Amino acid sequence: MTSRFPAWLVRLVAVVALISLLPLAAPVVAQTPATGEPLQVVASFSLLGDLVKNVGGDAVAVTTLVGPGVDAHTFDPAPADLVTLESADVVFEIGLGFEPWLDGFFESTEPQGVRVVVTEGIEPRRADEEHEGDEDEGEEHEGEEHEHGEFDPHVWHDVANAMVIVGAIRDALVAADPANAATYEANAETTLADLEALDAWVREQVNTVPEDRRKLVTSHDTFGYFADAYGFTVLGTALGSLSTEAGDPSAREIATLVTEIEDAGVPAIFAENVSNPDLMASIAQEAGVVLAPPLYSDALGAPGTAGETYEGMIRANVARIVDALKS
Repeated sequence: MTSRFPAWLVRLVAVVALISLLPLAAPVVAQTPATGEPLQVVASFSLLGDLVKNVGGDAVAVTTLVGPGVDAHTFDPAPADLVTLESADVVFEIGLGFEPWLDGFFESTEPQGVRVVVTEGIEPRRADEEHEGDEDEGEEHEGEEHEHGEFDPHVWHDVANAMVIVGAIRDALVAADPANAATYEANAETTLADLEALDAWVREQVNTVPEDRRKLVTSHDTFGYFADAYGFTVLGTALGSLSTEAGDPSAREIATLVTEIEDAGVPAIFAENVSNPDLMASIAQEAGVVLAPPLYSDALGAPGTAGETYEGMIRANVARIVDALKS
């Protein structure tokens, strides 16, 4: 069938249609990797996943292995997690022995992505490093081998360390996806500004607590970096370990901790969101102190809770600590 439109008009319409599509395609190149798909990123656990999302934005697709409210110490990987790792472009981890199961992952599969330990720029606390005032606890558990190994991995409770982690995330994403370097750098700059303001807020809130009341008793030894950074003493922990996998404390250990709480005049102690609060409730009752609302320790809270983001977790923890100890 012969067209009733002149050939030149048909060609003109085709050219105009093609040109009209170009502005729609241009922005996509600036916001997604060169492949046209988001960078596939894996974060070992929920807190790290939140920081990766803040820096990566829409240019990355983040999968978190250990989700909100789940204890990374007792995490049991599933076969599907291996598949996720195999397809990842970048895998982020805390390191310092926090994710021992991740080493097994890399031994049993052949992931093509880059493995990034985000704490390499942080000076770690040694696992046997004592907090001010906890010499007796250190003696009580002398010779105990911490599951984490040589260093304390709970760096994120010091906001300054979270800023170092954000820098490591930014640099890794830029290296893996240089086409979106501007996006990662801008997102990181915004996140770092937010964290700097958060750190200032924490110090302001802590200053409302009398120095002689800045004493923490928690389920396990996860707040060492927080204590060092913001002027607290870790008086003791129920499990006496850097890991929640430690065995149940003996009656003698519990009695010693109760005596320390009574002698120090601590008004409240804290359970954690990744551990059963029953032991801490029992200690609080025996010592005659308040069991404060639980702290977010090694995992974010579920969506909709105060601790569903890293910033929300820090704000919730500080508010609960300050409210429980200052009066």
